[in-house]
Formats: sequence, structure tokens, C-alpha cells
Amino acid sequence: MEGWFSSIKRSPLATLLLAITYFMSGLVINLGQLVLWVGVRPFNKSLYRRLNYYLAYSLYSQLVFLAEWWSGCDVMVYIDREDFDKYYGKEHGYLIMNHAYDIDWLMGWVFCDRIRLLGNCKTYAKKVLQYIPTMGWAWKFGESVFLERNWEKDKEIISKQLKELVEYPSPIWLLLFAEGTRFSEHKHAASMKFAKERGLPLLKHHLVPRTRGFTSSIPHLKEKMGAIYDVQLAFKKDDKIEPSMSNLLIGKGVTAHLYIRRIPMDGVPTDEQEANQWLHELYQRKDQMQDSFYNTGDFFKENDLDRVEPFLLPRRKASLINWCVWFVVTLVPMSYWLACLLTSGSTVKFSIGAAIIASFFFLLYKIVGMTKISKASSYGSDAKRD
Repeated sequence: MEGWFSSIKRSPLATLLLAITYFMSGLVINLGQLVLWVGVRPFNKSLYRRLNYYLAYSLYSQLVFLAEWWSGCDVMVYIDREDFDKYYGKEHGYLIMNHAYDIDWLMGWVFCDRIRLLGNCKTYAKKVLQYIPTMGWAWKFGESVFLERNWEKDKEIISKQLKELVEYPSPIWLLLFAEGTRFSEHKHAASMKFAKERGLPLLKHHLVPRTRGFTSSIPHLKEKMGAIYDVQLAFKKDDKIEPSMSNLLIGKGVTAHLYIRRIPMDGVPTDEQEANQWLHELYQRKDQMQDSFYNTGDFFKENDLDRVEPFLLPRRKASLINWCVWFVVTLVPMSYWLACLLTSGSTVKFSIGAAIIASFFFLLYKIVGMTKISKASSYGSDAKRD
């Protein structure tokens, strides 16, 4: 039975059904967000944000479904249990995460779903992404921080947007990939050359963090954001399955190892030079952890950092139920309509049906392509990034 089901997951038909469900439901959700943006937000911003949480969750959790229920992924978390019980999901958090894999962000979403925070996940992103149907539009309606790669403009955007986000009525987590782009050997070589020229710390498994976005954000977060969360994610080097969206789509799951350390915001300097140094030191610590994990499968074995024992949080059924509802609501009528077009006997109708199916595949693989290393953001790649 397991082998039969696995072969079904690998079929183009299964991929098509996933794509139809995701994109059709996404457009419905985006429409709902637009209605709230126009009809509610101008009059009651707090109510808008509370309602939009559920719409955003309904879209984001479909990717969590793909990871957890479709492909069988899991996340081992390394967190101080006292901090976890007291703070996680109960305060605004500013996340600084390494950026080494196609799906590191998705494994973070799996964790956020398990602590019931997924609908309020925000991120810094390139401005162009806000124009992408479904996810890009959802991020826009969710008030993520979109940057233009022009520092004078981005400084104003960060200031304005963060003042908005810290006023959210319920806890949010704002994600910063301080490296600016995903790790690759080519980018690492260029980054280390940059570091040597400027006397910055040399890192083995990270790129030099780009500090301007971080240092300009801290003053706006100091009073309202509870803590910085240092997030380090890794997969074991000897894992047989590559952690990629393409593998998740065909039902091949992976196990992520996610370390998170809460750093109270009052311990983070606001002075630009001091905050710059603080971030570089944080990445030296992250590099020690990643090096130890790659060498031994243990974040702590080859360093003197405080050991935290891993544990598993249970999956929630909400993402599974959400996907099943959208499967019925969108896929059943859409499949019937496509079947009618393809079997109508009309060349025109058949061509329309084939074009629609091709469009679903195109959109799906376009989004998969965005997760690839070669498609990662290059924001801040100029020599003035520090």
C-alpha cells in the first residue's frame, strides 16, 4: 500500500491536483483579503489584522500540509523549555535565521504552525515578490516589509512598516535573512573575499551578514518587540533526500533540526556601530553551531555553547483539515470543468483546457524555481552592504 501511494505522489496528475487546489484557493483567499483591505482596514485596522490572520493561515498552512502530511517532514526543535513555555507564541519576535536551504523558511513555518503563530508570520522581501499571485499578494495584504534595493528608500520603508507591525493586536514573528541571499559555494567565496578586504570575521557556513537592515530596524523594535530569536536550521549531511521543494512535491520527506534561542531585546544595542558588531558576533556563534552539526550531527559537540536537548512538537490537524476543505471546494468543480473541456470534442475547448493545465504547471514550477539557490534575493549585494 505504501509503495502504491508513493508512486501516486510522484505522478504528474498528483502534482497537477496539488497545483489546482493551491492556486485556486489562493486566488479566493486573495480576493477575501482585498475585500478586507478596502472595506475594513481603513476603518478598523485592528479588526482587519485579526480577520486577515485566518485568511493568511488558510494559504500558508497549505504549504505546511505539503511538508507534514503529504511528504512526512518533521522538525526536531532545540529550545530552552522554560523560555518555550513562557514566551514562544506570546510576544512579538524578530527572527534572525541562517539561509542555506531551499526550504528552510518552510521548516520554520512548520514550527510556527505548531505554536499557533503561522498566520502572523512576516518577512523582509524584494518588492517584486508582492506582485506574484497567491503568496506574494498574501504577503502584501499581511503587511510584510517589501524592499526596493535602494537604501535611501528602503530606510524609510523599514521605519514606516515596522511602526505599523509592532502595533499588531496579537503576536507576530518578523523574519530577517541577514545574509541577504541563500548560501552557495560561489556566493560564499565572494562573501569571504569581501570579509578579508574589510577585516570582518571569516565564516565557513554563512555569508557575511548585511547589517544595515538590522541596525536600522532595532531602534523601531526596541520598545514593542519582546525579543530577538536566533534561529539556526540544519539538515544532516548524510541524509539521502535533498531538502528541496521538488522532493516535497513528490512526497519525499526530510527531518529538519531547528535551534532557537531567545535573546531579550533590552540586551541588543541600538547604536549603529555596536549593533553592527553584535550581529557579526552572532553569526560567528551561528557558524560554530553549524560547523559542529555538519561534522557530528550535533549543534554543541564541537563547541562550548550551552547544550539544549531536542524535542518534537505534535503536528496539528488544522493544516490537513484546511487542505481537505479547499480540495473539495476548488478542485472538484475545477476538475469537472477541465474534464468537460478536454472531452467536449471541440478543438477550441480542448485547447483552452490544455492551456489552463499548462498554466497551473507553469505557476507551480515558477514558485518552485523561486526557492532555488540561483533564484534567491541579491538584496544588498553591492559593496556598501555594511
